[in-house]
Amino acid sequence: MSDLERLLSGDDLRSIGESNRVVSAIQNQEDFDELFRLIFSPNRIIAMRAADAVEKITIARPEYLAKYPGDILKLSEKAENKELKWHLALLIPRVKLESKDLQHAWLMLQNWAECTSNSRIVRVNSLQGLYQIALMHPGYKNDLMHIITRLETENIPSISARIRKIKDRV
Repeated sequence: MSDLERLLSGDDLRSIGESNRVVSAIQNQEDFDELFRLIFSPNRIIAMRAADAVEKITIARPEYLAKYPGDILKLSEKAENKELKWHLALLIPRVKLESKDLQHAWLMLQNWAECTSNSRIVRVNSLQGLYQIALMHPGYKNDLMHIITRLETENIPSISARIRKIKDRV
């Protein structure tokens, strides 16, 4: 087990464990690459905490994800655990996608946002991901507004709060 795996391991899915220590330990692309590989871990807790750290790091350093758009999309397609999905929903807009992949990513996030069987965090983060894509690709703005209109009818507090924030910025 690597040092990063040790820091990210644990037994409580409700905790981020030492993922903030991991964020501080990542100093360059090589360190990041080692961390990124852990989001594919068969250990649900390690994968979730690695995704949490990757998400936090790439807020300021999205270029670390430059070589991973295909990996993120493939993982998103097969992701089943809500803890991983909610991080992936925020990572997808941070990678450069070709138009075909962008459309695929949009539809996946739209499905996650609209699917009532997904956790509310997955749905809110997917909505945020859609908003981020629409900011970078204005052609999606009308689609985003249609999705928002549909989601508003559900009257779910967390989703409604995110919709208000998005509408304030659009």
